[in-house]
Amino acid sequence: MENSVSGCEKGCFLVLGSLNMDMVTRTLRFPSPGETVKGLSFKISPGGKGANQAVALARLGAQVKLLGALGDDVLGSMYLKTLKDESIDTQDIKILKNISTGTASIEVSGTGENRIIIVPGANDGIDDSLIAKIREFSDSIKMLLLQLEIPLEATLKVTRTAASLGIPIVLDPAPAQALPAELYALIDIITPNETEAEILTGESTRSEEGIRRAIGTLHLKGAKIVIIKVGAKGAWVSDARSVTHVTAFSVDVMDTVAAGDSFNAGLAFALGNNRNLIEAVRFANATGALSTTKEGAQSAMPTFSEVERFLKSQAP
Repeated sequence: MENSVSGCEKGCFLVLGSLNMDMVTRTLRFPSPGETVKGLSFKISPGGKGANQAVALARLGAQVKLLGALGDDVLGSMYLKTLKDESIDTQDIKILKNISTGTASIEVSGTGENRIIIVPGANDGIDDSLIAKIREFSDSIKMLLLQLEIPLEATLKVTRTAASLGIPIVLDPAPAQALPAELYALIDIITPNETEAEILTGESTRSEEGIRRAIGTLHLKGAKIVIIKVGAKGAWVSDARSVTHVTAFSVDVMDTVAAGDSFNAGLAFALGNNRNLIEAVRFANATGALSTTKEGAQSAMPTFSEVERFLKSQAP
């Protein structure tokens, strides 16, 4: 563990989002409807896009404060200990009575693809009292990371608050859903993958032309910086003045769970440490790629030194 700092001092990254306990089943192939197949293994581990991004940031060496909610059950207790072990500030995570901790049932095929069913549980209990906490330490926040596994109204409220305080906001619009026009105008960076970009814009993203049209549509909706993640093909980056393709890195993929979360953490970390946008996306591509070389979500997140060594090894 490279990060042993807790709390939210100057330069802290704030993450608001979901905390799910992942229940991962590995199988050679996904079953068809009505079919039963034999699984290869089963594992319970902490996940959820919010906590995944928080852990990925902490592994990179960032100070991280996480806002979210857990149930008052054994899974919640296990989760809280895990976050503290990662040196993440958890003092503003709510423990809700008589409700379950969020869960995600994940199937992973022999080719590394995944399918996920989420039961929100306590994640739906994020309310105004938690959002109001941001004003208490706004001067310490370097960047806010958001996703869409908590109620959209909570995401919109926290975005309004953060934008009014001048805090840079990165939104990972996953799982994709229709977003209010106000949200696009308030955030600084939006980072959909191909499927999410298609849902948000109605444009097919199966070609470069389609991706460029999707980027243009997102800018028209109000997004300032658009980054479309295209997996093994890298990422497309636009600041409304120019569009750049940043190539991916070739790795031996074991598990793609949370690769997008690792990407977003790497992006925020690099931007927060004064790398320019294209350099930050390259760092994010490396962070996401390395996370696919190990099994699991948070357990697969790379450290800063691992990412830097990998980038040096890829230099021409």
